[in-house]
Amino acid sequence: MYVQGFLIAVPQEKKEAYRALAEKAADKFREYGVTEIVETWEENVTDGKVTDFRMATKAEPGEKIVFSWMIWPDRETCEAAGPKMESDPFWAEMSEMPFDGKRMMWGGFAPIFTMGRND
Repeated sequence: MYVQGFLIAVPQEKKEAYRALAEKAADKFREYGVTEIVETWEENVTDGKVTDFRMATKAEPGEKIVFSWMIWPDRETCEAAGPKMESDPFWAEMSEMPFDGKRMMWGGFAPIFTMGRND
């Protein structure tokens, strides 16, 4: 298992547009090998004194935090998807994103402990 995590701020009024985009993209990610996607919308995010989700994403008033992740079978499958995405016309058709992609952060992670998936 290999996990890609994402963190972004999305304007509250664009929640449905973001959800629809995530749903549309999910089918394409499945083609690339993703086995699971979880998209979550802020409900209880506290402000920190040193750092927090809002500071990390430079969230502006009226924006909500989206925390999501994709489960890949392994890192190799994830990395093989990169060139496919760059050449796939599907992504060029998605001209308008419901968030500021410059403030999006993501990374790949190797699990060191899981509970509930492979018990």
